[in-house]
Amino acid sequence: MAACAVVVREGQLLLARSPGPGGVPEWVLPGGGMEHGEDPYGTVRREVEEETGYRVEVTGPLGVNSTRRTFPARLGRSVDHHGVRLVHEGRITGGGLRDELGGSTDLAAWHPLDAAADPVRVRMVDIGLRPWRERPAAGRVETA
Repeated sequence: MAACAVVVREGQLLLARSPGPGGVPEWVLPGGGMEHGEDPYGTVRREVEEETGYRVEVTGPLGVNSTRRTFPARLGRSVDHHGVRLVHEGRITGGGLRDELGGSTDLAAWHPLDAAADPVRVRMVDIGLRPWRERPAAGRVETA
């Protein structure tokens, strides 16, 4: 279970950079795993501040993303992984942009929403942006 934030200000999206597979850095929505007993809004506030330096107000839920994949594992046994990510909209209320030290990300930056050359980013960035743009009443964007 994870929670992340779509934070947009003046036409720019706040992203954090993660090392990525094979050492190739990729941009992610600020967010992460929920701690046991933690409220999802609390997760968003904590993770955004840890990864970017900003304090945010969670202005509302945008949607839910659920994925299920099988990963090969050691000793010939595969792992059936089910991930549920709660996507929220956030608004900056304080703090200042800074990079995370000793965490899961190493850089935080604003990126233009309409940039022609998008940064290398995980698919979840676009998954989170779609309900932010479309505002589906049910909180879920149906895929084709």
